Amino acid sequence: MSAHRNSVDIDVGGTFTDCFLQFDGRQISAKAPTTHHDLSVCFREAIGLAAEKIGLGFAELVRQCDVVRYSTTKALNALIERRGPRLGLITTLGNEHINLIGRSQQWVHGLNLLDIKGLAKARRPEPLIPIEMTVGVRERIDYAGRVITPIDPEDLRRKVHHLVDQGAEGFVVCLLWAHVNPVHEQAVRELIEEIYPDVNLGGMPVYLSSEVAPIWHEYPRLNATTLNAFLQWELKDQFAQLSYDLRQAGHRRPLQIVSNVGGTAKASRTRALDTFGAGPVAGLFGSAYVGSLSGVEDIIVTDMGGTSFDFAPVSGGEVRYFAEEPVIDRWLTEQPIIEVKSIGAGGGSIAWLNPAMGNRLEVGPRSASSNPGPAAYGMGGREPTVTDADVVLGYLDPDTFLGGRMRLDQSLAERAIRRRIAEPLGMDVIEAAAAIRRTIDATMGGVIAKDLLLKGLDIRKFSVFANGGAGPLHCVDFSRAISPDMVCYTFPYSSVFCAMSGTTMDLSHIYQRSAHCTLKDLATGACLDADGRAAFNGVVDALVREAERDVVSEGFPPRQILFTLELDMRFAGQFHQTRTRSPHLRLRCDADIEAILKEFEAEHARRYSKMSYFPEGRVEVETIHLMARVPLPKPALPEIPKGRADASDALCSTREAYWTETGQHAATRIYDAARLRAGNVIAGPAVVRAADTTILVPADRTMSVDRHGNGVIEPV
Repeated sequence: MSAHRNSVDIDVGGTFTDCFLQFDGRQISAKAPTTHHDLSVCFREAIGLAAEKIGLGFAELVRQCDVVRYSTTKALNALIERRGPRLGLITTLGNEHINLIGRSQQWVHGLNLLDIKGLAKARRPEPLIPIEMTVGVRERIDYAGRVITPIDPEDLRRKVHHLVDQGAEGFVVCLLWAHVNPVHEQAVRELIEEIYPDVNLGGMPVYLSSEVAPIWHEYPRLNATTLNAFLQWELKDQFAQLSYDLRQAGHRRPLQIVSNVGGTAKASRTRALDTFGAGPVAGLFGSAYVGSLSGVEDIIVTDMGGTSFDFAPVSGGEVRYFAEEPVIDRWLTEQPIIEVKSIGAGGGSIAWLNPAMGNRLEVGPRSASSNPGPAAYGMGGREPTVTDADVVLGYLDPDTFLGGRMRLDQSLAERAIRRRIAEPLGMDVIEAAAAIRRTIDATMGGVIAKDLLLKGLDIRKFSVFANGGAGPLHCVDFSRAISPDMVCYTFPYSSVFCAMSGTTMDLSHIYQRSAHCTLKDLATGACLDADGRAAFNGVVDALVREAERDVVSEGFPPRQILFTLELDMRFAGQFHQTRTRSPHLRLRCDADIEAILKEFEAEHARRYSKMSYFPEGRVEVETIHLMARVPLPKPALPEIPKGRADASDALCSTREAYWTETGQHAATRIYDAARLRAGNVIAGPAVVRAADTTILVPADRTMSVDRHGNGVIEPV
């Protein structure tokens, strides 16, 4: 399904804000520097730059657009800078130190590999809610939801007043077993709203863990609720400002927010927690859609920018890998977040010699960022980076970098590599630059191979989609570390791929609730009885009602919803769960249970091998996840003019470049991506120069151009 809807998609990154515009069948991209002090500035500027390309102004464009979608890194920035409200935490008496105790792995949660290696210097993260802003109230509910000790209203009232006197601007409520029976958390909210009603200036927002994260484990439940409260404070004003700007310009539809669960929704139906890392998640769905047009189902989606390298698999044309223990900043949350892994490997990653490892060459995770940037930028950077190595090797043309908008200084790149790497290691500058490139590519390829193998995936079936400004320049070499003959794909919109991907996403919501039950005792053959099935179905029915309420509020009838049920399952006594897709939404009989068990056995065997299956064990369900999706129209990608195999019409020049696989310089043809035609075939060694990226075609590869202008790089 496709439609020529006019739409604007914005993805706010750490350095640039990307805009992808669909207008009257045309597709336009633009980039503007991210203005961290006020994201509405770069929002308007990026849209304005795209509008200029079709002869319109900001207001004139958005008035004619059906939808404006938005993803942002603002959530991450707020956490890094610890910008947020002073919150008060209300928990069960005796449980006040839960956010200080945490778990043993809290020491390493959210740390990069370099910091983990130096664990002796590691520190637990400072709680977002300090202990002096935490109180315990007398109440108790047991594991079955029975009230053991009723809540004491006077005790609660005194402690709420105490938190307000300490400067509380809002409250997080996380009581033991509230996810089973939320009656006490609801009573806390009612009392706070009675004391500080919303109609007054002193109204206090209250965030309940039973609503934000109704899951078993109290530590990640507390983290998720705290993070949501912390981030919502930062994001609500931003979204309100953007919505106001759009209304003032004449856009009459609500702003759509891209979420990390794989969809879009109104800002009023999006939790702050769901915005974290949403841009890279959107890239997975864009890759799945573009792959479907090219007949590619098994994809390693990569995004190599200036600071980081993000990657995740799309298997069988589906995005379905949720993080097992998602960590946001330094906090374990156990929220349903689609997994995109990230390492410190980008164009700005710094090459350095590790004295603790005998002066071994390492690249990253530290980055030169955009300021001062690589040495070649001429902005004061003195440490060698991956971009400097690519300049020295002849892959990046100093005069045409970023379409000529920035000139690189090759002499500064050579000086940085010579002083910091080449001379200490006793090699020449070219050898050192090649070593930097080999190191970063081996690192990226190695982490991808490890991740896919641990997921039980056959890496030989996969192709690489290279996104990000530096992705097409490195994809062939890092793919060699995964599989020697891997095919790589590049795209005309690689540098704004996450923004483009918003156009391919459906309206989507996800709901979860812990609901422990034993589906079947494999030793006795006893399945969940009728009462157990009724309890299971009751949880599903409650989630369905939530989904229908939210979707109706988005303007869609319930009949358009497509539901998917997934279960966190395990054998009794196991710590880790295996997420399993259920073929049935509800349990009607033993046959439905057997169908789920069949899926569980296959998924468990794929991840842990058939030898790990326990045929005498009890199979349990811990958490129920319901995904509600409303399909939306997808874009029709534009086609480029057809040409012949000979790509000489796009040939610009020839220059010397050093090729690491041969260890020699070679005359290298330089092509202009804008002049390529469908059917063109480029034999390596070659460099394809685009406005915002550079594509590398080694001597043992060819690149063919498909009808959409995508490059397909294959072994000779």
